[in-house]
This record gives sequence, C-alpha cells and structure tokens, in this order.
Amino acid sequence: MSAKAAKTKEDKDASKVFTVLEGKDYILLRDDSAECVCLERKDQSLFHTKCLEFFCCPFWKLFILKQKKNPEEPQLKGIVTKLYSRQGFHLQLQADGTIDSTKEEDSSYAIFNLIPVGLRVVAIQGVQTKLYLAMNNEGYLYTSEHFTQECKFKESVFENYYVTYSSMIYRQQSGRGWYLGLNKEGQIMKGNHVKKTKPAAHFIPKPLKVAMYREPSLHDLTEFSRSGSGTPTKSRSASAMMNGGKPLSHNGST
Repeated sequence: MSAKAAKTKEDKDASKVFTVLEGKDYILLRDDSAECVCLERKDQSLFHTKCLEFFCCPFWKLFILKQKKNPEEPQLKGIVTKLYSRQGFHLQLQADGTIDSTKEEDSSYAIFNLIPVGLRVVAIQGVQTKLYLAMNNEGYLYTSEHFTQECKFKESVFENYYVTYSSMIYRQQSGRGWYLGLNKEGQIMKGNHVKKTKPAAHFIPKPLKVAMYREPSLHDLTEFSRSGSGTPTKSRSASAMMNGGKPLSHNGST
C-alpha cells in the first residue's frame, strides 16, 4: 500500500471553511487553488455544485456554499380543503375507497389535501384515508395508495372563479380534457363524459388551512394494483365497478 503524501502548508491553507451569521457556510480558497480553477472553467465538479456565489480578493476567493435541504422536511405548500361542486355536493372519499359525494358539512371524508406537484398541477388526497384520486385511460376515477402519473390533475380557474380538475395525461383526440365531475344526483362521472363548460365539472375549493407537504414519491403504473377495484393497473381493462366497488355514472355531463 502506498502511503498518502503529506500535505504541504500551502495545501492546508488552500481551503478554509467557517460559519458566519445566519448559519451560512462560507469557504475561503487560494486564488490559484484547484477548486478555483475548476469553478472558473465551469466544470461540473462536486465543489462547483455546492457553490452559490463567490467574491474575489487578492490571493483568496470567498465562496458561499449552498445550504443543504433536509429531504425529510416538507417543502410543498398546499391546502387542506373541501371541494364543493356546483351541483350542490361536497366531493367525498370514503374509508373503503369509494369516491362519491355528500351534502353533510361536517363529513371528515370530504376533506382533502391539495398538494402542488407541478405548475398548476395538484394531487388530491383524502385526509382520512391517505388515498389519492386518480383517473385511468378510460376515464374512470379510482383511488390509489400510491402516487402515479394518473394521480396528477391540472387545476384551472374557470369563469366566476369555479375551478376544474382534468387528467394531466389523458384527453380526447381532439384535445378536449377529461374532467373530474359530479352529475345532478351527486354521482361521480366518467372523465371523458364531463365538459368543462358544464356545472358537473365546476368546483369551489373551501380551504380550511394552509399546510406543508413532502413531495409524493412517483410510482410506475405497473408496480401495483388499484386499491379501489382490485384490478391490476397494468391490465388496463375496462371496468364499470372502478369506484370502490360501486357503479359509476355513465350519464352525459349536466
């Protein structure tokens, strides 16, 4: 085994790390040190990625290191809210995975986490069940224990401040979106039967509080089975019983 070469005094002085006010870490480097050369050449070295900015002075350069973020800390600001339909019902996600609606103001199953997962893109998660709302490639809504691409909904503000939620990955060939919707009886509708101009697609969020969330871990669609139907996601088979074991409404949008 070759012995490590002893560092010279110049090498030891080449970098000095210290902490100043507000807990920010700084590093002081000799102007001719290897790290300075890498930074000036814009090499994507490990040191380069840690630096936020630097200041020059004779013989030395002062770099501000980027603060490390704890991946366990919540980073996304969302809301805990009810989703009130223009049809007169609150959207509801029951303990068995059933997606339906209720007129009860105090139903704990009508409370959702609205988690931002992109620009005007949200995940809708039941507070009580921790299940995500999802829409498959046939327009059926179902619930999932895992966050997938089918759990992403585009949040759009319609006229009169109503909000619509459409699938991020599925739509008509014409480009028309597939929307979360309730009919006049408060039944969940197939997304491809809901038009954004109709009351079926219109919701008013009723925020209860602001909350911080960790970014959901994105799972592949083929990794697991849908919790609501027991039908493997990878089979992509049509089912009229996707909604927690209860039939979905096939009525046109109202």
